Amino acid sequence: MVRIPPELCTRCKGYKKLCGLPSCPILDRLRSQATALARARWERRIGGSTPPAVLVGEAGYPRATLYYMVPPGIEGPEAGAYEDPQGWSEKSVPLDMIIRLRSSLVSGSLKWDVKRPLDLTYSMEVGLAAVSLRPVESEVELERLPLPKVRFDGFTSPLGPTAPASSLRISGSPLLAKKMESMIWDDVKAEVGVRELWRSGLDVYRIQRALSLGMLGRLRRRRLVPTRWAITAVDEILSRYFRERLRTAKEISDLEVYYREYLGNRFLIIMKPGPGWFEWVELWHPMGLWTGGATKVTVWRLTEDPMGRRTADDGGFSAAKEAVLEHLAKRGRRADVIIVREILPTYYAPVGNWHIRETVKRALQEGFVDKALSPQELEALASKRIESWGKAKGRLMLLKDRITLERFW
Repeated sequence: MVRIPPELCTRCKGYKKLCGLPSCPILDRLRSQATALARARWERRIGGSTPPAVLVGEAGYPRATLYYMVPPGIEGPEAGAYEDPQGWSEKSVPLDMIIRLRSSLVSGSLKWDVKRPLDLTYSMEVGLAAVSLRPVESEVELERLPLPKVRFDGFTSPLGPTAPASSLRISGSPLLAKKMESMIWDDVKAEVGVRELWRSGLDVYRIQRALSLGMLGRLRRRRLVPTRWAITAVDEILSRYFRERLRTAKEISDLEVYYREYLGNRFLIIMKPGPGWFEWVELWHPMGLWTGGATKVTVWRLTEDPMGRRTADDGGFSAAKEAVLEHLAKRGRRADVIIVREILPTYYAPVGNWHIRETVKRALQEGFVDKALSPQELEALASKRIESWGKAKGRLMLLKDRITLERFW
């Protein structure tokens, strides 16, 4: 038996397969345990409203698998609760409830050529339903009864019972934002489309689905994009846009500290005057989701300079960075930023990167803990807010040029 280092698992999060195994043993075990939560009705014809919830898988690309999700028998506004990252965060919906909601969705899967997004958008109206401002009544005819299991990964929300769809009919009328309607036919680069949709006030999740379903970009070059890729792409496009707006902005005047906890994740965001350095630190407790065999806190760290050049890629960091840069862009101020994410054992199942983005946003909206703290006061606050820092013998050092976390393990 080969023991997989927890450090590798925290970097992989089940989708990069850095251990070399064909599937993640942690997620395999989690799926088997969650099977009892799947409440699929044993019918081949499923009627209900998509929240909207649509996912494009990456297996088999460029012939992708599309998952169209419907809560059986649930129609109208009630269906919106089954795919509602902003509402879940605002109401502090607990982890077990989110898993129950997601495991109640039945997915009809379709194999689709990624080069044919237009057919999917207009002939079948799947794309229109995916970016609708309200739930859309739908009917899915399955080839067989759905298997009662739940699928997890570190990027997207859990996927409930699934079966191949023999037919898919959108019976309701999707409601699109005016900017989305016009952007679908605008022959502009995807990056321009993402920026324009954000400026119009659309939430990032509809923009992600629009990019994933090939509704943005040059008309002749549009493709379906796996949902995981689209999520990070939108975060990075918006982050570059915010950095451009902040290039000549003034720096913040004082040290600022923000804090929030949700779903067994604690976030400490620290800002100081500076040109825009970022540092991301993840502290994973032993006996947690990816650290079952660890005996001490597992650390994952990366940095990014003001030009956007970073030491590693990480979807969680991209989600948090987008939230922070959006906050700074609205203020018209630059700052050096350190974001510390502490993951407790109570985060027993991954539910996607959305909770990182939303928790950081809410922390920044609620206001900072104090306007100015000395290094000693900051260290005391960190020890009080994040218990594992003391155990890990970590301490904060405020350097002349930027903030860094100095660790002694």
